[in-house]
Amino acid sequence: ECTLTLSEVASATREPDLVIDNCNILSVYTDKILNNKELWISKGRIAAIKNKGDSKKYFNNNIVTYDAEEGILAPGLIDPHMHIESSMMTGCAYSEPALLNGTTTIFCDSHEIGNVCDVEGIEWMLEDCRESPLSIFLTIPSTIPATNNLIETAGGDLDAQKIAKLFDKWPEALALGEKMDFVSVCKGNKRSHEIISESLKRNKPISGHIFGREFVSAYAASGITDTHESEEKNLTLDLLDSGLWIFLRGGNPDTPWHSLPEAIKAITEMGASNKRVCICTDDRDAHDIFNFGLDWVAREAINSGIEAVSSWSMGSLHPAHRYNIDQNYGALGGGRRADIVLLNKNFEVQNTWLGGKLVVKDKKITSILEEQLDKKRYKYPNKAYKTINISKIHKLIPEIPKSPVSINTIKTELPGIITKHVKIKIQKNINSWSEIIEEQNLTHLAVIERYGKTNEISYGFIKDFNLKSGAVGSSVGHDAHNVIIAGTNEDDMIFALEEIKKSQGCIIIVDNKKIISKVDLPIAGLLSDKRASNVAEETKNFKKNWDEYKCTIPYMGFNLLPLSVIPEFRLTNKGLIDVNNMKIIPLFE
Repeated sequence: ECTLTLSEVASATREPDLVIDNCNILSVYTDKILNNKELWISKGRIAAIKNKGDSKKYFNNNIVTYDAEEGILAPGLIDPHMHIESSMMTGCAYSEPALLNGTTTIFCDSHEIGNVCDVEGIEWMLEDCRESPLSIFLTIPSTIPATNNLIETAGGDLDAQKIAKLFDKWPEALALGEKMDFVSVCKGNKRSHEIISESLKRNKPISGHIFGREFVSAYAASGITDTHESEEKNLTLDLLDSGLWIFLRGGNPDTPWHSLPEAIKAITEMGASNKRVCICTDDRDAHDIFNFGLDWVAREAINSGIEAVSSWSMGSLHPAHRYNIDQNYGALGGGRRADIVLLNKNFEVQNTWLGGKLVVKDKKITSILEEQLDKKRYKYPNKAYKTINISKIHKLIPEIPKSPVSINTIKTELPGIITKHVKIKIQKNINSWSEIIEEQNLTHLAVIERYGKTNEISYGFIKDFNLKSGAVGSSVGHDAHNVIIAGTNEDDMIFALEEIKKSQGCIIIVDNKKIISKVDLPIAGLLSDKRASNVAEETKNFKKNWDEYKCTIPYMGFNLLPLSVIPEFRLTNKGLIDVNNMKIIPLFE
């Protein structure tokens, strides 16, 4: 019935539901701007692109029209790799900033909530996404836990059988999420390849996560066909030559997530084609997603030397091709969903139509979207609000060694997310930690197992973090999401931990046992249940306070300190991890 209606509308034998007239069309099929056009829409889909004024020739003046005032109509953007949980919002809440930024379709990897709540958490997120006024597909988390249980303790454990069942149960599960354990994959780990096998059996594409040119050949041979972690031009070119899609990651330039300017040089300097290149956001907090959406990433690609129309194609048609959904998404062709944005001459989003419904007008959400966000949001079950199970904590800093030692410390390597292993030799007996901390510019670090499985606490030090007073803490310690606390003194560290327990999840800054700033994350210790604008304001204030405490890495980078698949030195609840060799290193030697 739908195709019959669309063909009749396109033939001008039936009236369209909506005509957007007086517009120019951004054609991602030809990378051209088609001038003086109008768009005919019916049943939430595009019936045809016509010449300006055609609707008046064929139909009376009663048809519904929208005057685009010579603006550019482009397909809604498709984000091929992102994490809803990084925004600290629910899927329903996330739709607001996404649509304001012209993003109408996303591919989310929900490995954060999967690490906390296993399959059950992923299915909560899927139910949430089904209620969202946004097209949301899942790339099933592939690496839960990120390493084996000898290295860290997670709440979830997704093996090949669980992943296979998720693929078979949920039609919106279109791919396998980023295979982060790239060292294990390249070294032939059986569990990793069983998960890959279940995906390939179902003809599902597999997303990747890789550091190091030496791993490219084995990674590609294992069936992985994209990555967003390429941070420089030579690795990007290696990956493209090996058959991987590249997702150029753009982010707030003040964070480690803005790798696009360097990686894009594989195209602009080294001559690679962009035909297998997309743009993505990856991780965004609630504040940044409003200001640095996928439309901003497209403009960054333009600023880096990509033609404007080609840049928009990298954010729409290219992701649709990558995930085999281009029959319905990613372009303004006949029969495609009417997911449309109106751009000004600077490629800034003015309006967004989702399935032919105007949800953003003049950079503000309409009553249609407002009602959806206020009244129809998914409610997570009570169980989702009870995920932090930590017994009483007596100590968050290590005992002082009785003789001179070397201390294995974690040093941040700005501006990226790599951490280095620095061994500090102490030639004297240590009388107090405060003395050593001041001399060596160290900060106490602790990771606390949150699930009540092992009740482990591991201790460490982070060098050049520059926190001068108080403590900071988070229940978003990627990827197992054990609690991570850094501080200058144990009293404030314990106070921060107690607040995280009481809130069942938050990010927090404390000083002298007073809360300086806090964002509550009661759903799985990861998500707020508030509207996007509220979470964004709270996050904005938190980041302001974080900067005032002189922490040298952004708080989202701090959350990555336990992530034991990113080189080269990390701290999990099991201890200090030599990531390159996947082994535990003692704090003192």
